[in-house]
Amino acid sequence: MHLSMPNRRDFLRCLPLAGSAASVIPFAYAAAAHAADLRKRGKACILLWMQGGPSQFETFSPLVGHKNGGGTKAIATGVPGMRFAEHWPAVAKVADRMAVIRSMTSKEGSHPRATYLLHTGYLPNPSVRHPTLGSIVASELAAGEGGETADLPPVVRIGTRRRPDSGAGLLGMRWDPYELREATSSPANTSPQVPAERHLRRLDLMERLGSGFAGSLPQEAADHASLYRRATRMILSPAMKAFDLEAEPAEIRREYGEGEFAAGCLLARRLVESGVSFVEVVMDGWDTHQDNFKKVPELAAQVDRPFAALVRDLERRGMLDDTLVIWMGEFGRTPQVNPRGGRDHFPRSFNAALAGGGVAGGAVVGKTDKAGVEVTDRPVTVPDLFATFCASLGIDGAKENMSSSGRPIKLVDGGTAVQELFS
Repeated sequence: MHLSMPNRRDFLRCLPLAGSAASVIPFAYAAAAHAADLRKRGKACILLWMQGGPSQFETFSPLVGHKNGGGTKAIATGVPGMRFAEHWPAVAKVADRMAVIRSMTSKEGSHPRATYLLHTGYLPNPSVRHPTLGSIVASELAAGEGGETADLPPVVRIGTRRRPDSGAGLLGMRWDPYELREATSSPANTSPQVPAERHLRRLDLMERLGSGFAGSLPQEAADHASLYRRATRMILSPAMKAFDLEAEPAEIRREYGEGEFAAGCLLARRLVESGVSFVEVVMDGWDTHQDNFKKVPELAAQVDRPFAALVRDLERRGMLDDTLVIWMGEFGRTPQVNPRGGRDHFPRSFNAALAGGGVAGGAVVGKTDKAGVEVTDRPVTVPDLFATFCASLGIDGAKENMSSSGRPIKLVDGGTAVQELFS
């Protein structure tokens, strides 16, 4: 994100130049004190993406008393009658602040197509580059009347994820996600190698040298200049402290637990607190075609504690009501256990969990038959889910953006918000 700076020399004259990069930002925001003001209407979203498709039976829709349940036990939560699989004791304690949709359904059982669908709300189409949920959220929440208004990127993705989606797509490159492979490592190439004044003068020279290129390809040149301006604002900003997890109190770090996913959840909270509109944290490994009953407990052990800590932490800071937390993958797993002790792809019925963002705590939506095969009550499609996200964040899902071919594309293609989640 950046402020409009058409004249680099004017920008330089605004700088209270000193010897360190931290002292040269002309727009000193007091980031921690005023972070909520950096986001339009104070809203934000965190997506906990379970890459590979988590088994609904070993997460939040245990199937007790049926052979398809695979012997997985259920545990009580803080909500009467709401039971989770045994591998989620920490999340079970915050069940009164979250909701579970047990009747998600789609037709896409291919990883690339399903991942694209669950990130954009659309199926892949060679003629349109659909924006991902993160880019939609950021473009609607982070853009004030004057455009981008904060130093940090509006969309951050933490962890390595398969990339069948098209990033910001037709919304343009300024809404593409900033990708960070590991939450525990500092963002690459963000330490200025020269004093800030010199760095900015170099940038000014580069733009003047590129003026000929700008005349022949104005849009490409504008995008190029915008990218450099935003990168400069980012690396010279005091808001970069958000990426330093060591600055967090030790007791908070312990609450989130160990491991990269735990660090990613903590970083997500810090980034949202610093004005970032959307953060995705990726947990890979859920494609359990074999050894499902060994792998899922190991995966859940890495997600359970930080997921619960994130919900509690946001609540303590008064941020949960305005921050939608989403837990989901691209589909579920088959009710039948295969000969390799695994579960295969199953989009016909699966689950998703939501917390915050005005979602009613302790809510359970939908159910399947006793075998866990067919949705028998309140089916929720992917467009329904996206409409629900928009309702939570105050976004008009019917808004249209134009594709490069002049075709209007709605943010959400149909669907109806699941109102039971807000009652």
